[in-house]
Amino acid sequence: MKKYQIIFFLLFLFLLGAFFDTIYAQSSPIMYFCEKYSDKYGEIGISNKFTVGALTMVIKSEVPLPVGKLQVQYDKYNPSSSSFDYYSKNNIKSVNAKKYFDIAFNEPGIYRVFLLNSANKTIASALIEIIK
Repeated sequence: MKKYQIIFFLLFLFLLGAFFDTIYAQSSPIMYFCEKYSDKYGEIGISNKFTVGALTMVIKSEVPLPVGKLQVQYDKYNPSSSSFDYYSKNNIKSVNAKKYFDIAFNEPGIYRVFLLNSANKTIASALIEIIK
């Protein structure tokens, strides 16, 4: 009886794999950060932990970003309440579906960063830690 259960389970996994040939960990678009972007070398210094100052936000997407007014919203982690509190929001302009944006952090902390369209709908988001 136990042999049949194992065979049935393996057959189930095989059939599941046959129907779903592509499995994605995250749907598009994806946000991440790097120290800077170079036309020659691409993203330099990709990480989720940076020091205070300027860095580059990268949006990887199979579809073009909306052209026009976009906003970047920052929510900062508040350890006393164990939640994220609104920190700030900046306007950025997207032309020609640009996917690299220069941003800056002035204070250390853990931030939740959102890229929002003109209707305040989230296009992409990510967490980042800023240290001294």
